[in-house]
This record gives sequence, C-alpha cells and structure tokens, in this order.
Amino acid sequence: MNKVNCETETVRGLFVTGTDTGVGKTVITAAITAMLRSEGLNAGVWKPIQSGAPLGSGLTDAERLLKITGLKERPEAVAPFTFEAPLTPMLAAKQAGVNLTLKELIAAGLPLTKRYEALLVEGAGGVAVPLTEDALLVDLISELGIPVLIVARSSLGTINHTLLTAAFLLNHGIPIIGVILNDGELTELNDDPSVATNAELIEQYGGLEVLGRFPHLKAEATSETLIHTLRNTIQITPIREAFAVQLMGG
Repeated sequence: MNKVNCETETVRGLFVTGTDTGVGKTVITAAITAMLRSEGLNAGVWKPIQSGAPLGSGLTDAERLLKITGLKERPEAVAPFTFEAPLTPMLAAKQAGVNLTLKELIAAGLPLTKRYEALLVEGAGGVAVPLTEDALLVDLISELGIPVLIVARSSLGTINHTLLTAAFLLNHGIPIIGVILNDGELTELNDDPSVATNAELIEQYGGLEVLGRFPHLKAEATSETLIHTLRNTIQITPIREAFAVQLMGG
C-alpha cells in the first residue's frame, strides 16, 4: 500500500478495531468514551467511514455513539463519510459515485482534534477492510499513529481471528494495548465451552494482553450502564495509561 504524504495535526487517542464486523466495536468505543469523560477527560469520538445505513436512520454507528455517550455533535461531523450500501467502505463509496483517498479521510476528521483532548476512533470491520482503491484500514491506523485496542468475539473462532488481526497490525508497526472479548449476543455461555479458555490461549499464543470480557447487556445500553460494566469487567488501567502518555507528549 502507498503511504500518504499529507500534513496532519497530531491525533491523540485510541483506535478501536475489530476482528470482524459486528463484534461490538461501537458499544466498547462508547463505553470507553463515556468512562473517560466521566473522569474529566474531554474525549470525543470519530468514525472515519461507515456504510450500511443512511444518517438520520438512527442505525448508524455514529448516531449510536452520540446517543450513548451524550456528546453534542452532529452525526456528519463524527462520521464525515457515510454510505447507505451494506458493502465494504471502498465499494459503498464507489457505488455512491465517490472516489475516496486516504488523505481525504484523515482531513475530514481533523476538526475533531481541535475540539477534543483525545479521540476514540472506531474502525469499519477488520484491519484488512478496503477503504480506498489503494489503502486498507490498517493504512489509516498507521497514518494516524495511535495505538490500537482489538475487540473480538468471546466465542469459538476468536483465537484465530484475533491472532491474525494482531499479526497484521504488528507487521505494520502498530502498537496494541490489548484485547477486549465481547459476549455480544452470546447469552447461553454453556453452549460454547471455548469461552472459558479463549482469553488464556490468545495471551499464550499471541503475546497479547486480554483486558477482560465484556458481558451481554440485557437492557438498552446507556452511558451509566456501560461505565459501570466496563469498570467491573475490564482492566482499564492500560487504556487510561495509553491516553496519559499521549497527553503528556510521550
């Protein structure tokens, strides 16, 4: 992939990526944002590109992020590029007659860096998702220069997906602060015995730190519920430290 040559302001924050689509990146991103804001950090959210629903439907990730966190932003400011087609971002954009470049994607989010001390940046799908004709999601992360948090399913298959995701990121020189396993819709844990050992094996074979397992939420996700759940199930010190280092200029 070609490296983009563009002048950007420093982006401080954390990139939340997934091992696949539908693994719960939005809920985890919202939970971390809400927690940091409750602790006094002026944290914002950025969804560089999204597809699958139109703005105004209430179904887009950007709208969900704003609703849960209570941030007073316009959805189009948080998600500058939204496409209705349920396709990978590059194809969804092309179907809408838009030929995106990595430079344009980054430039569209820079205004957020002026309004917030740090950003939680939510990706689209996994790290090898095509964003433009010559760039994958991993190239965007590399350009932003911020560490990554991997969100993965708790269930069977997650070891393979998580280790491959981590290997791809590390091959591009991108630091990983940890992995959060997300139960998502997994309500009957006894039906999947792998859940009990997946975290241990990911750490053993991947050299990664699994920060915890986020449980299935039966009620609607609210800011308060997410903060409480995050603090009770996830090791949040590495997340706080990742922000502290950047804010101190480290």
